[in-house]
Amino acid sequence: MKKILVAITGASGSIYSKLLLDKLEKLQGQYDEVSVVITENAKQVWKTELGDEGYQKISFAKFSVSDFTAPFASGSGQYGTMIIIPCSMGTLGRIASGISNDLISRAADVILKERRKLICVIRDTPYNLIHIRNMETVTLAGGIICPASPSFYSTPSTIEQAAATVVDRVLDLSGFDLKTFRWGEK
Repeated sequence: MKKILVAITGASGSIYSKLLLDKLEKLQGQYDEVSVVITENAKQVWKTELGDEGYQKISFAKFSVSDFTAPFASGSGQYGTMIIIPCSMGTLGRIASGISNDLISRAADVILKERRKLICVIRDTPYNLIHIRNMETVTLAGGIICPASPSFYSTPSTIEQAAATVVDRVLDLSGFDLKTFRWGEK
């Protein structure tokens, strides 16, 4: 079993975090615990993109970005996976630079130092050289950069279905057993 941390930053792509949280609720039994950190900017972007304040109804334990007493602020909390979805380039840059100025960057630092799984779902585009170097640094430190680039093999017909291809990939990377489109299967 596993403990999962989901961090939601202010990058565009609230649909990804919403779909991930919805799918995690359906995967109960495959994890021990899910915790969530959402920034103030992420709340504003969520309201703008999704037209609601559904982040207030998140059923998992929620922590403030300034709460350094959260269990995942230390390796002793034994969180095995951290998913930052969407991951802003500012957050990625702070992680790559080792700047732990909030709970998200601190938790990412902990995950990396403990050699656990950090998945950064970046959404910004295009990339400048600083972004590319920060992605390289996080990758070399053991993190996984998973761009929010939908696949179209499954012929999605809605925005939600296209976004779900990214979320399913993230869940695969996290080690979950889920029923989703698989290449070569019918």
